[in-house]
Amino acid sequence: MAKLNGAYFVGTGLGVVIALVGILIYCFISIECCDCHWISLDEEGLEKDFTHKLFGQHIASEVIVKAIKGSLSIPDPKKPLTMSLHGYSGTGKNFVGQLIARNLYKNGMKSQYIHVFVSTLHFPHVQLTDQYQNELQMWIRGNVTLCPRSMFIFDEMDKMHPGVINAIKPFLDYTSDVDKVDYRKAIFIFLSNSGGDKINEFTLSILMSGKDRESIELSQLEEELSLMVFNDNNNGFWQTNLIQTNLIDYFIPFLPLEFKHVVSCVRAELASRGVKNESIVTIIASSMVYYPKEEKLFSLKGCKTVASKVNLYF
Repeated sequence: MAKLNGAYFVGTGLGVVIALVGILIYCFISIECCDCHWISLDEEGLEKDFTHKLFGQHIASEVIVKAIKGSLSIPDPKKPLTMSLHGYSGTGKNFVGQLIARNLYKNGMKSQYIHVFVSTLHFPHVQLTDQYQNELQMWIRGNVTLCPRSMFIFDEMDKMHPGVINAIKPFLDYTSDVDKVDYRKAIFIFLSNSGGDKINEFTLSILMSGKDRESIELSQLEEELSLMVFNDNNNGFWQTNLIQTNLIDYFIPFLPLEFKHVVSCVRAELASRGVKNESIVTIIASSMVYYPKEEKLFSLKGCKTVASKVNLYF
């Protein structure tokens, strides 16, 4: 048994046997089990959540919903579903993981089959890269052994050392098993701020030309985004086999949020607190910072600080 930043995990052999016994006990006492009772996609709920709760991201909503539904509908997928989400902070990348979790796992983000890693928290020291590689591979192997339908979310991929990223590669490939473990039903989601400048510049050019943001299509950004990530020397992604061997299924841009989207975020935050006060919604949304300096089209922090802004009024 090994340890990764305070979390224990199992590898192969006796450790896996012990863990399997443990999971059977969990099933018996109904804490959580890796079966259709605990893990089952609510397609209607997923579609509704992405339509009504993820604001200003028509590309992400369409692509991710189709990707999740398509992947889970195949009994014998060719590879794990792997998505790379790009855009500035506050645009909804982390929120997407929550929406998927609540509609796939009965316990939502509290499910023991969802694993979240933050680069600067879990892999902070370059000199420990080899250790991180070994521990991360053992963690993924052990948990997919326990539940093939595990979900792994890696935040701050642009800050992760390429050596650590490469440790993930064996589990994403087109193969039925790695060391007798099948990873093809797992889900891998990578979150990154890289590409944010390019996404924002393109969105601004569309709006300034008089076109609607909903006219932007994935094909207009995906190829350029993948090339930008590949060629960015300051991005850990660029040196990795994940990019070079085309193991990422989707590069998904998250567009900058406009005032109307911030208004929706404020309204949703108030509703979550049981507050119905439409007169205060615009006031709170207007208190956010917007850019560029002249046009003030986009929220500088997206919807990330909406909750703290609401705290000032309630």
